[in-house]
Amino acid sequence: MIISLVFERGMGLDFYAGGIYPRRPEHLWGIFTIIFIHSGWSHLINNLISFEILSGFLFFFYREIAIKVFIISYIVSGLLLWMIGRDAWHVGASGLIYALAFFVFFSGFIREYVPLIAVSLIVAFVYGSMVWHVFPWQANDPISWEGHLSGAFIGLTLAIWYRHSPPQRPVDLWDDESNDDESSMDEFSSEIINENEIDSE
Repeated sequence: MIISLVFERGMGLDFYAGGIYPRRPEHLWGIFTIIFIHSGWSHLINNLISFEILSGFLFFFYREIAIKVFIISYIVSGLLLWMIGRDAWHVGASGLIYALAFFVFFSGFIREYVPLIAVSLIVAFVYGSMVWHVFPWQANDPISWEGHLSGAFIGLTLAIWYRHSPPQRPVDLWDDESNDDESSMDEFSSEIINENEIDSE
């Protein structure tokens, strides 16, 4: 991302064509390059920080499915943007970032696993305001809310789809042992009753 903007500004070029222009087959390949194109340094820095943090959460806490989630989020969020976006150039990594944020947030609560819920709460605290940017704020909103919406939808969908994948909340062995103890006590009680019945006879 950084190298792309350095080349663009340093050589006086314009890489906007590397973004996505919805519903035009000749620009469909933009779903693979959109995350590398940014409108300026502030746009890049904001996206880069969020990308590093959220992808770090993904690959650290969900390492067994991280690559699949990342690739699907990358491609499908771009494809969905190409289908629903307004007729304009869309650039930036926001779609992928929203997909990662929504996946990490919802996955923790769906799994009901305390460490992952804690991560979800961190994401909610830091990025909670992101939810408002999946909708248009004005008639000609310059921000690609369609890209945000596409990413959010894919992230939520993947959180549900991979809800049974690791990591999962550990099985409480104490409950299992207590259940075994209870069943043993029941068997012991039944043996005593049977012995008493024999004695009474």
